[in-house]
Amino acid sequence: MTTSPRVARLADVAAERLDLCDFLETLDDRDWQVRSLCAEWTVHDVLAHLTLSHRQTLRATLAHAVLARGSFDAAEAMWAQEIAAEKTPVELIALLRSTAAVDHRVPLSGPLDPLTDVLVHWQDIARPLGHRREMQPDRVRPALEHVWTSGFYGRAARVFAGLRVVATDADWTNGDGGPEVRGPIGDLLLLATGRPAGLDALVGPGLRDAITRMRGLGRTTV
Repeated sequence: MTTSPRVARLADVAAERLDLCDFLETLDDRDWQVRSLCAEWTVHDVLAHLTLSHRQTLRATLAHAVLARGSFDAAEAMWAQEIAAEKTPVELIALLRSTAAVDHRVPLSGPLDPLTDVLVHWQDIARPLGHRREMQPDRVRPALEHVWTSGFYGRAARVFAGLRVVATDADWTNGDGGPEVRGPIGDLLLLATGRPAGLDALVGPGLRDAITRMRGLGRTTV
């Protein structure tokens, strides 16, 4: 698949967003207030965050960072909550659906961040609601490769150094030796982004060590 100048694998990003919209339209009023896998966000807040992908500017990002005293995570959390307070879930679903294929990304982010964002936040929403949504390995693999070495996400390659991490449903492995941790590639993506929910499907002699090391990622908001 070709890569656009701004957003890599745009067709996959759009498909994931539209699939998420279909799922969100099945939720009831109580579901929107359920806590997501993100530390500070409800399901409604996560959806609000996802609608920023096509319109977030550098100026607005920096302004919110100043209000959050320099914390990007706190700025993103605050911004999403502001939007959720202003717009209903129905309005936000319509906005996300209408902009699903927009070729734009958040300032200072990389071409694979939009794909990573929707893959991970899909799970942030679905799992607390008891919905097991399997991720497509061919979409997850480039996102995991990106996240694994990214300082923004906590640099999992450094945190899990010395472990052999193996996907059981895709051709992806990291680490040449050491105790092994293995599982579905989607759960490895959650591991790499600091989501403890990703541990549930993982197995292997290195799992206990991986659980301890996960605290070093320190990122479960964005």
